[in-house]
Amino acid sequence: MPISINLADLNLPTLYPVFITTIGALLVLIIDLIAKPTKIFNMLFSMAVIVAALFSLLNMDINQIGFFGLISMDGIAIIGQAIILIASALFLPLSLTSQRFHEFEYSEFFALFLFLVSGFQVMVSTDNIILMFISLETASLALYTIIAMHNRDRSIEAAIKYFTMGSLAAAFFAFGGALFYLATGSVELEKSFFALGELGMQNFEILLISLALLVAAIGFKLSMVPLHTWTPDVYEGASAPLAGYMSIVPKIAGFIVAIRMFEFLVASDLEWIKTILWIAAVATMTIGNILALVQESVKRMLAFSSISHAGFGLVAILVATNDSNTALFVYWTLFMFANLGAFTMLWISRHKSKIFHNRFDHPYTKFSGMVHIAPIPAVIMGVFMLSLAGVPPFALFWGKFYLISATMAAGYIGLALIMVLNSAIAVYYYIKLIVYMFLREPSYANRTIYMHNVTAPFKFILAIAAFFSVFAVFMVNDLLIIFSKLLGSSGF
Repeated sequence: MPISINLADLNLPTLYPVFITTIGALLVLIIDLIAKPTKIFNMLFSMAVIVAALFSLLNMDINQIGFFGLISMDGIAIIGQAIILIASALFLPLSLTSQRFHEFEYSEFFALFLFLVSGFQVMVSTDNIILMFISLETASLALYTIIAMHNRDRSIEAAIKYFTMGSLAAAFFAFGGALFYLATGSVELEKSFFALGELGMQNFEILLISLALLVAAIGFKLSMVPLHTWTPDVYEGASAPLAGYMSIVPKIAGFIVAIRMFEFLVASDLEWIKTILWIAAVATMTIGNILALVQESVKRMLAFSSISHAGFGLVAILVATNDSNTALFVYWTLFMFANLGAFTMLWISRHKSKIFHNRFDHPYTKFSGMVHIAPIPAVIMGVFMLSLAGVPPFALFWGKFYLISATMAAGYIGLALIMVLNSAIAVYYYIKLIVYMFLREPSYANRTIYMHNVTAPFKFILAIAAFFSVFAVFMVNDLLIIFSKLLGSSGF
């Protein structure tokens, strides 16, 4: 019997955002073959591609199925792709430094970046485990290479560490997905969960092993304890803006996969899944905070703090309600601006030679008395620290407030208290940098120490990040309404 293909099931409009970024990446390479474009051209072209993909996404009808059922443009996919594209648009102008960092001179950097974006776009838009794996590896392989292109010894070391650990996580995901198919008879999550309802716990042992492997694979991307050990070294070896980008985009993709994969099981009252997620969330936020307390480097402190923030996100997966998911996306949207802004401030003061510390580019002592030498940058960095600390009325306060409220509403009172305690601990290491900037004597009298790479695009990105960090109180309610509506229409 011949195989018939209904092209209507392809539903091309659902693929437009991914097509735009993928074709854009190929065009970057083609243009490079024809004429050697400048860094500015590559940045502007890549930015145009990202904006076009975002415009296509925002004009898409919700709850469409495409690519023969493999792509699902539900509310969670639209929110996820929007966060990925907005973070990417904020990242690209940071390539226009006043100093020459050679990775941005290559067209391959921008092509790989667009391939990375398209991989994460597909990852958040499917419930097919095979397609999740392919898109995850597409994005990860591009990311490994981009890290190494920073071309320092530590960048090469970071890329090798990330590649090695990422390969292990990929093996866990592939093997876990195979066992999940064995247990349920399908690689599509919706059909698999339906099969689980029909089969009951006939294949419980296989399902348990498969979910343990999948938790490990996703936990690697989320920097979940104890799978977090790669994070500080990789962030330290990567360029500062790329480290900030990595703290946002791969994690939101991991959260969305976790929501699709585990929230049905949580809603089915499988206590062992709830126990695993509870332990993972508490350990991740607590250990991330404790390790951030003892860091000498601001960049490593931000790396460990991003682990703690991921622990907060895991709470939403455990709670598994529309309110908790809405709070998670509001939290991560606000975190995107504050964290990328903080890493941008580090990028502005980045020097190729180590003039501050024999190991770290950004020790705390580097920022001593910064307010006396560069007062406006010091105030902006202080705003980002207060926002990340969750001090009212700055941005992350509202993200934490709504997430803790959703946790309490679901009956997890003890977990909510642990979240509050961890928020209080986090204030210490964020305020520590403010103390150095505002209450210590200057270590350096040269303003260029802090403004080494500053350009007009940097100032523009910092203005956007600071604006959202300060004035989030006027926008957070609208975000809650939009996200809740999108998630509600998708059944989350």
